[in-house]
Amino acid sequence: MSQLSPFHLAFPVDNLEAAREFWGGVMGCPEGRSCDDWIDFDFYGHQIVAHQAPAIVAKGGHGSNPVDGHDVPVPHFGIVLDLADWKALAERLSVAGVEFEIAPHIRFEGEPGEQATMFFRDPAGNAIEMKAFADRSKLFARD
Repeated sequence: MSQLSPFHLAFPVDNLEAAREFWGGVMGCPEGRSCDDWIDFDFYGHQIVAHQAPAIVAKGGHGSNPVDGHDVPVPHFGIVLDLADWKALAERLSVAGVEFEIAPHIRFEGEPGEQATMFFRDPAGNAIEMKAFADRSKLFARD
């Protein structure tokens, strides 16, 4: 398999300083370039960009779908971590007082897609899912 290429994701926020505090401080994502309207962050080697767009944030546009007994926020984004880093992040978020939309837990327990997952929102309401697999080769497992 070839090396995974970094993805780029731009998302709306209504307060750049709150985004900087959350993504840089709480999440621990190093800040890259920025200007008055946006901030780049290094999200585990991927480029995410918080764009000042209060009108989009005000519109909401959030929904959910049922997955393994939980209402999973849609849309959402995140990253797959190794299990130790996932546990450390869950602890760091708890200590920082981040409210979990879906608390850290194991989903699809005993099935091929068994994974650790948690959902929370940034200050602008963007849903984030962070997950981990004990065996990352099972990321796309079907049986």
